[in-house]
Amino acid sequence: MSHSQRINDLPADERPREKMQRLGATALSSSELLAIFLRTGTAGASAIEIGRRLIQKHGSISNLGRLHIEDLRREHGLGLAKACQLAAAFELGLRASRENLQETPLNSPERIYHYFRHDLQYRNTEALIVATLSKRLHLKRTVEISTGTADFTAAVVRDVIRPAIIDQAPAFLVLHNHPSGNPTPSSQDDQFTKDLNEAAALFHLTLVDHLIIGTPRDGINGYYSYQENHKLS
Repeated sequence: MSHSQRINDLPADERPREKMQRLGATALSSSELLAIFLRTGTAGASAIEIGRRLIQKHGSISNLGRLHIEDLRREHGLGLAKACQLAAAFELGLRASRENLQETPLNSPERIYHYFRHDLQYRNTEALIVATLSKRLHLKRTVEISTGTADFTAAVVRDVIRPAIIDQAPAFLVLHNHPSGNPTPSSQDDQFTKDLNEAAALFHLTLVDHLIIGTPRDGINGYYSYQENHKLS
C-alpha cells in the first residue's frame, strides 16, 4: 500500500475492520490495530501508515502505551481526541491483564515483575511503590511513596511500612525503578532494604520482596529481586 492510499481505497478484505471481522483481532498487525482507533489518516499518510510510524518511532507498543496524553496528542496525525482514544485502549488492556492476576498470589519475582512492570519500567525518574498483601499474598492495594530524579528517589522506612500497618496487612512488597534500565542495586538500595527488613520484623510484618525494575536486554532480566538473591532473611 502506498503511503498516500486511503484505507477505503484498499480491497475490502485488506481493510483492518473487515479483516478483523473475518479473521479475528489476532490476524491484524499492530499498525492495523492502531489504525482501527485512529480511523482516519492525514494528507499523504493512511491511518495504517501513521500507526506504523508511531511504533517505529517509539520502538514498541509497550513504549507507545506509556506516553502521556500530552505527548501522544503532539504526534503527527493524532490530536487530543485520538490521543485519548489510544490512552483509553492501553489502560483497558492493562486493567484486563491485572484482573486476570488479581486472584493470583504474588509469591514469585516473575509474577511481581509482570504485574508491576507497566507502572515503573518506562518512567524517566525513579519512583517507589509499596504493595500491601493478604495472608495468602493477594494484592490489597498499592501506594506510591515517592518520586525522584533520573537516578535517585528518597524514601523513609516509616513511610514505607505505614501502608501495611494501616491496611493491617501481614506482608508487603516494595518496588522501585532504575530509569537507566539496569536493575543492579546500588549500595544505597542494599542499605535501605536491610533497614526496611529489620524494621518490618519489629512490627511482625513480612517484607516479601524488594524488586528493582529495569529493562530486559541481552539476556538480562528486567528486574532484580532481593528475595531471589537471598538478601532477605
